[in-house]
Amino acid sequence: MTTDQEHRGLDRGQFLWEFVRSPLRTASAVPSSAWLAERMVVGVPERGEPVVVELGAGTGAFTSAIQRRLAGRGRHVVVELNDRFAAGIARAYPSVEVICEDAVRLPELLAERGVGPADAIVSGLPWVAYAGEPSLIESVARALASSGVYAQFAYNWTRWAPPARRLLDGLRTEFEEVMTSRTVWRNLPPAVVYLARRPRRV
Repeated sequence: MTTDQEHRGLDRGQFLWEFVRSPLRTASAVPSSAWLAERMVVGVPERGEPVVVELGAGTGAFTSAIQRRLAGRGRHVVVELNDRFAAGIARAYPSVEVICEDAVRLPELLAERGVGPADAIVSGLPWVAYAGEPSLIESVARALASSGVYAQFAYNWTRWAPPARRLLDGLRTEFEEVMTSRTVWRNLPPAVVYLARRPRRV
């Protein structure tokens, strides 16, 4: 049995390996920090039986934070395209429903399983995931409840690049409100969180 510190080390090793294998499909060479994870899950309701959907779980940095916030309530669904990451999440979190699929099909994937609409969607996906057609942001907006919250992080050093600006424009098109958090300096690299509310496509 490994300690928490050893487990985090193994996660970092796996994350780095997947980044080397496919840098366009993996958001970073290192997992997100606990400080960023806490910012990402603020939209997960603290009461009731919410439906929470996580996109691109990786090695579970956000998965763990969502599970703590839910504390056994509701339904937690992970959509992860990388089959190795998906298998790891399924082993580590037996109560989480893991779907190894492309998140662009999110409304259909949830409907097939009788899930939704989602009360919160938390995304750890890289920018490249949003570049295709149909638009992933449109799919997210369609899968979210009218009162739901969508969380997406962005690294400070890439926020001004054209793909990041297109994503932010897409968020503002699909949602009535988009807020940007303060910089999470303790993440590597430093990042902000976009919180989008009131989807226009409901």
